[in-house]
Amino acid sequence: MKLHLIFFAGILLSLCAACNGAKTQKLESKNGFAVLPKQAKGEEIAAFAGGCFWAMQESMLELKGVHKVISGYAGGTADHPTYDAVLTKQTGHAEAVLLYYNPAVISFEKLAEAFFYAHDPTQLNSQGPDVGSDYRSIAFYRSPEELKSLIKVVDQVDHTGYYTSPIVTELLPFAAFYPAEMEHQDYFVKNPWSIYIKKVSKPKVLKLRAKMSSLIKPEYLYK
Repeated sequence: MKLHLIFFAGILLSLCAACNGAKTQKLESKNGFAVLPKQAKGEEIAAFAGGCFWAMQESMLELKGVHKVISGYAGGTADHPTYDAVLTKQTGHAEAVLLYYNPAVISFEKLAEAFFYAHDPTQLNSQGPDVGSDYRSIAFYRSPEELKSLIKVVDQVDHTGYYTSPIVTELLPFAAFYPAEMEHQDYFVKNPWSIYIKKVSKPKVLKLRAKMSSLIKPEYLYK
């Protein structure tokens, strides 16, 4: 079970983040949940689930060409789920992220490759200390071309030998994405003192920075 260490309300979290020099996204909210931004002209979206969304959101946001990343829930059947409901394992949803990106800067295929290195895609229904279907690995596709890209990347990563076990990530058609509560948006940068962030999330972020440094925005490489 995730080690929850949410100490303060959203305003105080933002102030602390600012004191630490952390950059947070400008997101709108409604009834305590994030509101999905409108796509800008030429912007594409992609969705992935790879364990706790605190680390996945930060990892994908650090990629060149990625404008915004929203933490939320996807892959299930319940409408407008809450964090607590997803934790019950009854909604079918997994913690996920929705990316807004510029395909002229980074392709869907490269995003997928980064996703497979941003977590451990060989773990079934778990990521480290987090166990359950809500932490499963899923790559969502929105077209036959994206599915082909995912299959290609899975094959490539499997054949590198980087992981000693085969990839078990689900490849699912994108259906719906529900934004999470505001307290889960930019949680990584707002809570640098959190034991969970230090021990679980940060190693994942650092792993991607090291593995795919050419795709990381320069301001993150030396933090």
